[in-house]
Amino acid sequence: MSTSSASLRSANLFEALRASFPADLNRWAIECADGPDAGQRYTWRDLDRATAMMANLLASLDLPPASRIAVQVDKSVEALMLYLAVLRAGHVYLPLNNAYQAAELEYFIGNAEPAVVVCAGKNFGWVSKLAFQSGVPWVFSLNDDRTGTLLDRALQMSDVFETVPRQPDDLAAILYTSGTTGRSKGAMLSHANLLSNAKVLHEQWGWSADDVLIHALPIFHVHGLFVASHGALLAGARMLWFNRFDPAAVVARLREATMFMGVPTLYVRLLEQPGLTKDACSRMRLFISGSAPLLIDTFQAWQQRTGHTILERYGMSETVMLTSNPYRPADGDRKGGTVGRPLPGVGLRILDDAGKACEAEAIGHIQVKGPNVFGGYWRMPEKTREEFTEDGWFKTGDVGRADAQGYVTIVGRSKDLIISGGYNVYPAEVEGWLNELPGVLESAVIGVPHPDFGEGVIAVVVPRPGAQLEGEVLIAALKDRIANFKVPKHIFIEPELPRNAMGKVQKNVLREQRGKTFG
Repeated sequence: MSTSSASLRSANLFEALRASFPADLNRWAIECADGPDAGQRYTWRDLDRATAMMANLLASLDLPPASRIAVQVDKSVEALMLYLAVLRAGHVYLPLNNAYQAAELEYFIGNAEPAVVVCAGKNFGWVSKLAFQSGVPWVFSLNDDRTGTLLDRALQMSDVFETVPRQPDDLAAILYTSGTTGRSKGAMLSHANLLSNAKVLHEQWGWSADDVLIHALPIFHVHGLFVASHGALLAGARMLWFNRFDPAAVVARLREATMFMGVPTLYVRLLEQPGLTKDACSRMRLFISGSAPLLIDTFQAWQQRTGHTILERYGMSETVMLTSNPYRPADGDRKGGTVGRPLPGVGLRILDDAGKACEAEAIGHIQVKGPNVFGGYWRMPEKTREEFTEDGWFKTGDVGRADAQGYVTIVGRSKDLIISGGYNVYPAEVEGWLNELPGVLESAVIGVPHPDFGEGVIAVVVPRPGAQLEGEVLIAALKDRIANFKVPKHIFIEPELPRNAMGKVQKNVLREQRGKTFG
């Protein structure tokens, strides 16, 4: 069956991406810019064949329909191919941050109950043990140097595969995101959620087959996996693929590219490079920033150094992209400090505490609605009901305002979420780990302004009577338990935490006291 006829009866996201491949499949699609395979190029035919072989491998395992495939690997082109193969085979992709430790992974596997786990070869021993103990029947390894049991098995498979048909509302991916309770929630994203957003961004950001994207983001979250990868694939555009962000190496390739996406931390690092000049950026047409607030100093410094104005946008794991500053001058200016206006098809409203619509510039709670908004949290119907209004709007948990032109500014997060270097850190989760350490009575974790990461994670810890605690010792203990980006950069030992009359910890007071920690 041809691709076009398959597309007529299938809403599988892979079919839409595959339909956008250029007619000449021998054109190169991705070039490895670093790592063991630097200089290696993959054609569009390579992508088609490799995803078919991986999809055939998954089909050979006789998995139940729409099985979860959990993946915790280092970034590589093959990891991207695995994601596409999971879609193609009709299963559900579950990306996991490669910094997660055993206790975190145990929860995700137990909650999602994947049929397959794919991990880095260096972690195969402990990951496979954990997975098999949880009843996972299949565990494979995949490394960033084109080795691993997954590829060994896939190479034995046919390079022809008929994409499994999917309906628009069928599940395509689950992205875990935590709440203030510390319990992670799996946001369920459908094929239609992801495709609708990719199509809107394709038009809004002027994607074309002539684009060359520098892909230097991780591919275990929305920004790198969906926004960047889907954008290039749907446009039939090429990618310069960095397994790891290296600012000097990125600057050296800017003359070959037209687009770059990054979190604010990456822009700060790039500004430190003397080679970042207007000439180096002469072929670039668009720099996009998201996943964390971009400091106005960084926004302005980038304009002065490169002659380009960074486009900021706003999205979530549950919704993909929601707003964007304009790409085309005719549509308006790009306003620093704002995340732009709602994307076409996205409803966004800001309500006060009483549930009434806010006037322009008034701060309130942001709620959204649209084809990109997720269907709910995996196996958490009650939590799903809590997070949606009776009329179907999703409560983002973010607090913000909109000006008279509709530009949205995010001013805070009602759920105390910390975004450090583009990664989400949930205070209650870190506090839970801290409070389990010997000698710790209680703790409070907050985010304070950081010139590099946007927000830096710090903690205030109260010792048990008679206990002698040292911040550096506690930090070292946490590094053995949780991902490094969640570990506080500073821990202050105090005799007590500030509380209000109701006994609630006053984190606003802590932020005032410790706001200059990195200043």
